[in-house]
Amino acid sequence: MNDSKTEKSGILIIGIGNSGRNDDGLGWKFVDIASQTMRGYFDVEYRYQLQIEDAELVSKYNKVIFADASQEAIQNGFEITMCKKAGHYFFSSHLQSPETILYLAEMLYNKRPETFTLAIEGKNWGLGKSISKEAEKNLEKALAYFKKTFLPSIRPFIMDYQ
Repeated sequence: MNDSKTEKSGILIIGIGNSGRNDDGLGWKFVDIASQTMRGYFDVEYRYQLQIEDAELVSKYNKVIFADASQEAIQNGFEITMCKKAGHYFFSSHLQSPETILYLAEMLYNKRPETFTLAIEGKNWGLGKSISKEAEKNLEKALAYFKKTFLPSIRPFIMDYQ
């Protein structure tokens, strides 16, 4: 339910994770590579975890993608799904889900950006700064899919804001 043009370029990718915990840094790594190879098509942010303040941030964009590592087994090593807003707000000053952030953006700012979650399967969750070989392959597949599927739809969208 977007009621007006947004303040920003229209597209935001939020990388969620912790690059100091090996594969938990997949969301950040996705943002790093995407912003280097597809420079200028979107804005990026890095988060250890989502917080209620992020509702204001996402309310300024028409399209938001939350990229994060997953401990769950995923058939292709990654998945991109539409994010549906939560039915309520879970009271906590931190550790909010993308669904809750979307709920708050609509309730507080009357904005409902088109929102997706990108989950990339990881394997190694210990302390360290390296990404496992399996996670690296899953990241490459996620990036290739993103470029093929999202980038063509982003190009005309970006032209509207220039």
